[in-house]
Amino acid sequence: MPLFQYKAVSPAGDVQEGVLESASQSGVIAHLQSSGLIPIRAVEVNADGAQNVATTVQARSGARGRRKVSQNDLTLLTRELATLLKAGLPLDRSMEILINLADKPAVGELLTTIRNEVRGGTALSKALDAHREVFSRFFVNMVRAGEVGGSLGGVLMRLADYLERSKELKDSVISALIYPAILLSAASISLGILLTVVVPQFKQIFDQSGAALSPATQVLLATSIFLRTNWPLVIGLLLAAVMWAHRSFTQPATRVRWDARLLRWPIAGGLIARIEMARFSRSLATLLQNGVPLLTALSILKDTLGNAVFRAAVEVVARELKGGRGMAKPMLETAVFPKLAVQMIAVGEETGRLDEMLLQVADLYDREVGYAVKRAMALLQPVMIICLALFIGVIMYLILDPMLGMMDIPT
Repeated sequence: MPLFQYKAVSPAGDVQEGVLESASQSGVIAHLQSSGLIPIRAVEVNADGAQNVATTVQARSGARGRRKVSQNDLTLLTRELATLLKAGLPLDRSMEILINLADKPAVGELLTTIRNEVRGGTALSKALDAHREVFSRFFVNMVRAGEVGGSLGGVLMRLADYLERSKELKDSVISALIYPAILLSAASISLGILLTVVVPQFKQIFDQSGAALSPATQVLLATSIFLRTNWPLVIGLLLAAVMWAHRSFTQPATRVRWDARLLRWPIAGGLIARIEMARFSRSLATLLQNGVPLLTALSILKDTLGNAVFRAAVEVVARELKGGRGMAKPMLETAVFPKLAVQMIAVGEETGRLDEMLLQVADLYDREVGYAVKRAMALLQPVMIICLALFIGVIMYLILDPMLGMMDIPT
């Protein structure tokens, strides 16, 4: 059976480590709990002690060598702190345990700073708010709601669930884009070699033979020679274009125009809308479940949305909600949110179960994102291959056509 290296905490707050043999991670957790311990981490290891599958009580991933506190680190810390607090340990002792368990210096330093502030009488939410580079406004307000309601452990557990679901959604999109990105990179390198190395070799042949070249072939040869002799300039222009685009997108007006254009694209637009709808619904539901007022929640969750058009639409909905019009009707009038989602939210408003309905909307659009990504990738990959084949075919034809003419072979 597999071996699992575990870390657990006793009711007195003492950290215990060891290795257990079990059929699954859940079996290790159950054994530790039956022994009166609070399981913190359970990592599958090989017989020599090397990690095989990096898992904790929930999944854990991410490079340990990075200096900054990553999203994976934040999710792990949230889950572990929630576990300790729900087990009845005081906040100060829980923070001390997490400091001892920290694998990265940056995580340990951050936790030490926060613990010292909490010991000095500062509320946890205020201590977290001083580190906005790690803890978002959404995170801080969730913690503040837990402090006010006296259920910090439960709030942190729901917050960890939210972070993990958000990461799963993001990872599913990124994973689907890996193969097309590799394919596009390989195609770009292949075309670059073809244009800068292979095609210029034929220019000398054509010059020596005096073969009549078509205008298209002459343009191809001139382009290849230019790229070969001026490649530093081309790379510099590309880098300048990327920097200009990055700077332009930091301007609110440019970002809104670009995001609006993206939403109108045939495939990408629908995918972006589903992703933003899932993020909006899950964020709002999580805030409402923890006692944050609806109007305040709408103001907070704008930071979680990536599309400027959706953020502007949320501002409109918040303004109309403040005027007493409710939420569903203004959402429909913006023509930004999917109609099905708006109808489900309207039912939630009418029945007084808005948070539950929002979670159903989030689950629905999480699945829709998965289906949309699979459909898009199933279409994108053959299209990229066909376009690459056509591009190479055209180049080869423009090169072979005059060569065949030189040999007096009919084409």
